[in-house]
Amino acid sequence: MVLKTFGWSFAVTALGLAFAAWQWGWEAFGVVLILSILEISLSFDNAVVNAGILKKMNAFWQKIFLTIGILIAVFGMRLVFPVAIVAISAKVGPIEAIQLAMDEPGQYEALVTDAHPAIAAFGGMFLLMIFLDFIFEDRDIKWLGWLERPLAKLGKVDMLSVCIALIVLLGTAMTFATHAHTSTGYQDKSATVLLAGVAGLITYLVVGGLSSHFENKIEEEEEHEHEEEEKAKAEGKEISAVGLAGKAAFFLFLYLEVLDASFSFDGVIGAFAITNHIFWMALGLGIGAMYVRSLTVYLVRQGTLDDYVYLEHGAHYAIGALAVILLITIEHQISEFITGLVGVFLIAASFWSSIRRNKALAAAGGEGPASGDKTEVQSGV
Repeated sequence: MVLKTFGWSFAVTALGLAFAAWQWGWEAFGVVLILSILEISLSFDNAVVNAGILKKMNAFWQKIFLTIGILIAVFGMRLVFPVAIVAISAKVGPIEAIQLAMDEPGQYEALVTDAHPAIAAFGGMFLLMIFLDFIFEDRDIKWLGWLERPLAKLGKVDMLSVCIALIVLLGTAMTFATHAHTSTGYQDKSATVLLAGVAGLITYLVVGGLSSHFENKIEEEEEHEHEEEEKAKAEGKEISAVGLAGKAAFFLFLYLEVLDASFSFDGVIGAFAITNHIFWMALGLGIGAMYVRSLTVYLVRQGTLDDYVYLEHGAHYAIGALAVILLITIEHQISEFITGLVGVFLIAASFWSSIRRNKALAAAGGEGPASGDKTEVQSGV
């Protein structure tokens, strides 16, 4: 199972590191390896959240996620996106931007630094909406019950998450954005942050709304197909499953890609703290993205989210923390290692709490997590 799921990741790692050493030497080998580890640590929470969505897809769409999806993730976010930032900021063509990255890496980094307030606002608002929609939903299983119970009650207020997100955006524009960090010092980027933040909010609402709509269509179609199958069995006939599942899965796939793009912002920007070489960056982050994809599928196929029920909670808390960190970095620089450690800590805490819950359930009723018991157990966190 491990080799089957992570086989492509192992192969890409070996080929990528070998190519880096052959083409640019051992320094490139080390930088690419560090960037790969950085991407995995920063995006582990991405894999956990992705798994919660991917488990609703069939094997075909899981394969699409690992093939076409990885091409979008690697070439779109890890190569094209940094180039697009420079092209837009410097008002030059993409080819000229690549040439700039190769010949003048210092100027390239400065342009990306100047674009960071907009990137942070867009990504921060998108991730904040994911966290708010999760925390305001009433769930059978709660990790931090003292916090999640009252928030679930507040979540009954319509559009509360959107209102809070807009308040946070206004607060950010009036504080951090007035002294935004750029390559030439601190500047007022309030208008830029407001525009980018609203764009991130709209992107979440549009893509998330479409995916939720078609996810509901999947459930309706599955119920309809089940009724038709039962009717066909009673009549001794066979029936083939057709309908909206493919269209629904496509929009869930689209949602996953946008989600991955938002998670990638901190990794792409953080990579500039290690190297200005765009091809080393793309190679290292691309290798890390492969592991995130494989880990997502592994979590789905092993049923890890069903066995360790607080993992999804921990991942969403990590998303919320990342959203806040991204908004803070508009003015203040925060080490990407700190960002990664915050996510790792929250997920590790939720994993530990899940183990404690499973042991408590087993001791109380002699049944493990697979029993489907939804009893809420104090996590102790």
